[in-house]
Amino acid sequence: MSKIEITELQGDGIGPELAEAVHVVAEALPGIDFSFNKFDWSLENRTKRGEEVIDEAAADMHRTRLALKYPTVTKNVSPNALIRRKCNFSVIYRPAISIKGIDTNFKEDVNLHIVRIATGGTYDDPGQTIGSDAAVSLRLVEREPCAQAATFAFELARKKGWSMTSSSKHTIQKVTDGLFEKVVREVNENYPDVEHQVELFDALLAKVIIAPDNYQVVLVLNEYGDFLSDMASGLVGSLGTGASANFSFTPDRQVHIAMFDPAGGTAPDIAGKNLANPTAIFLAFGMLLDHIDRYDLGHALRMAMLELIEEGTCTRDLGGKLNTDEFTKAVLDLLPKHLKA
Repeated sequence: MSKIEITELQGDGIGPELAEAVHVVAEALPGIDFSFNKFDWSLENRTKRGEEVIDEAAADMHRTRLALKYPTVTKNVSPNALIRRKCNFSVIYRPAISIKGIDTNFKEDVNLHIVRIATGGTYDDPGQTIGSDAAVSLRLVEREPCAQAATFAFELARKKGWSMTSSSKHTIQKVTDGLFEKVVREVNENYPDVEHQVELFDALLAKVIIAPDNYQVVLVLNEYGDFLSDMASGLVGSLGTGASANFSFTPDRQVHIAMFDPAGGTAPDIAGKNLANPTAIFLAFGMLLDHIDRYDLGHALRMAMLELIEEGTCTRDLGGKLNTDEFTKAVLDLLPKHLKA
């Protein structure tokens, strides 16, 4: 039995309940002994100890190279922003996939894999005022994060047999977005077998809605990725059933640290009531399993959840009647079926 260490960044609100659900599932998976190194990232502890608790977790992540993060409250400083800087995360990967059984206004199937450059854009500079009637901020696009993200996107597309679309406003933002597209073309030379297309970002938003099956992997700059991820979550029907991954890279552009987390928030209104939907954290844990080359386990976990949700055996936010513990048990009961498939 192999042993896998995971840095666990425990959070606020429903975070403890999600962590408990993950631990129950992890214990049931065959062939791996998971060890969770727990760090208290609750607002209370972060307020009390400051960045020290972030530094301790970052040091452990550099050692384990693997982390699972739960929802956290942002009061003054975002712990997400802090850990991204300390671990040099440059890429966010967020799949948006339709789930049968979830009611949505959008009836087409979506299978969109958004690769977002996690640095630069306008997000790294809050800007400053000029006099009383104007403000300015610096928009930064760097070559290496673009190359890391492009390499990740092309590798993902090659592995899955998908196309890769890079999208920006390079016809208007000729210098910044132009550099992004130039780097993508350079990286594309190493992936002649992967179909690559370029779309203007405003047109992409419309085209994804018109014909979502034309797009699989989409590579975008920081703020574009933020917009596209939320739109895609709306298309599949829920912000609360998404998961994402953050990656840092070695000098040869191989993944160094991988951190996985649910897209939803802390849900303080239901915290401690055993009502949380663990679907997103299970999807995040499934991505972690894929990353450590146990796709068989990640796939079985996803299939068990999808089967339950499709038949209406799910939590109340998705129209079912189960609480957190009951849904987790239902997933465990179905796992053997999909592990044998």
